[in-house]
Amino acid sequence: ASGGVLRSISNSVIAVVMPDVAHHFHLREAHPNDLAASVLKARNIIKENIKKWIVQAEKDYVNDEQAWGTDEKSFIYHSPSEKTYSYETKYFDQRIDHFSLTTDGFFKQKYLINDTYWDRRSGPIFFYTGNEGDIEAFAQNSGFMWDIAPQFRALLIFAEHRYYGESLPFGKDSTKPDPSKNGYLTSEQALADFAYLIQSLKKENPSYAKSAVIAFGGSYGGMLAAWFRIKFPHICDGAIAASAPVAQFDAPCNAFGRIVTADYALQGKGCANTIRDSWDIITNMSATDDGLKWMSEQFRFCKPLTKNDVTAFKGYLNELWTNVAMMDYPYSTTFLMPLPGNPVKQICKSMMYADTFAENDTRKINLKQIFAGASVYFNHTGDAKCFDMGTADDIGSSMWDYQACTEMVMPFCFDGKADMFEKADWNYTAFAETCKNKWKVTPRPQMANLMYGEKKLHGASNIIFSNGLLDPWASGGILKSISRSVVSIIIPRGAHHLDLRASHPDDPQGVIKARNIEKKYINQWITQADRDKDEDNQAWGPDDKSIIVG
Repeated sequence: ASGGVLRSISNSVIAVVMPDVAHHFHLREAHPNDLAASVLKARNIIKENIKKWIVQAEKDYVNDEQAWGTDEKSFIYHSPSEKTYSYETKYFDQRIDHFSLTTDGFFKQKYLINDTYWDRRSGPIFFYTGNEGDIEAFAQNSGFMWDIAPQFRALLIFAEHRYYGESLPFGKDSTKPDPSKNGYLTSEQALADFAYLIQSLKKENPSYAKSAVIAFGGSYGGMLAAWFRIKFPHICDGAIAASAPVAQFDAPCNAFGRIVTADYALQGKGCANTIRDSWDIITNMSATDDGLKWMSEQFRFCKPLTKNDVTAFKGYLNELWTNVAMMDYPYSTTFLMPLPGNPVKQICKSMMYADTFAENDTRKINLKQIFAGASVYFNHTGDAKCFDMGTADDIGSSMWDYQACTEMVMPFCFDGKADMFEKADWNYTAFAETCKNKWKVTPRPQMANLMYGEKKLHGASNIIFSNGLLDPWASGGILKSISRSVVSIIIPRGAHHLDLRASHPDDPQGVIKARNIEKKYINQWITQADRDKDEDNQAWGPDDKSIIVG
């Protein structure tokens, strides 16, 4: 009992204290010699609570099985140049493996820190759970944290995810296909990195020890923020999980493509139809040498298009239309690629006004429109001299392909009718074979659901899941509030984690209101964390909230 929980922590985390009972005696089978009244009472209390848990679990299961979408508990609101931020770059000696005793190796994990606004006596730590890329890109594009840090007098920390940026456990060999080196790239290891980093900083610096920790993240980073709170509630006091597709693993495989299509169809059916028609036209035009030559000249490829390049070209366009739907912000940005404000609208407008008046061939008219639309993405700045399909995003996400082949298995499919993409079925067997050939690994498609619970988060607390309905990743988001402290916020005119970005004059009202709600909850979590710490520091032993049977 010297190391037991002798005080009830909440209405559902209860301490039962039996003054005259030995080691887990109440867990043994009933016996005629059970003379201690306290053990009989304890068993009755336990049975009553078990009944409550079963009833609650059945109720939760029914709610989980209901149709996908929002409900009355969800918050729904109809609704200048990018800022730059300063920080100090630091490195932490991080364990390569937190879960086995096979290696004692360490690597340098990068993190960024800013204490400009921090109140060392009582200020919280705002902690960004870094996702798939260079941490600087996410620090730059998470302006909400910077905007509210002065109000909360918060310390800002942005932790880089292992295997991205400079946080490479095996240097350049980290990204080569080798299971003995790639195998430490998991979300579980990354979450343990964050926990170990915070724990070590608090141990080394007394000022940190008093601070509540609020996690922030967008997209995969949002998933990590939510999972960080779920897995490490004693370290993380609350989480803002923006556009976090934690339920994408079992979402309908066609839902993502339908949302992308709806974004373009909002600008007029002609826009989505032009893209839908283009796939067969590309196939037909590229079947002949003359067609390939015309396409190479029309699209101004840096290298002439060959038949072997056609699949990659289609893949590039597929990703392009998707990325633009994700980044459909109401103002210009440079996240992923430089884009104008309302880029979906700009693409559709460029297609509509493409220079096709002298063209009679309907196939060429279509591809000229496609080129005009694609130019908004790959050449918005006007600096591109030619069309380079090898142009990568600006965040350094190359190892995401490995994660998608291991535990981040998210099925996607398209039918070319309800969506604007080329027909493609989800074929797990073919997918697994590709992963085996490329990375020498076999996917574990249910691992994330097993580890984190997907939508079954009734035991979780202090998490906000925010989703914009312009964002295709909302297809795997939490769109219904699960409890009073696991809350869904819906932003109908919001794109991918728009609420996590800095405030802007062109923000829709929905995102402004969403941020205000998030600030309210953050304040509640900090207050609760401070109160819990005071109780934890009190004298050891039961109190008036413990159930003492005797």
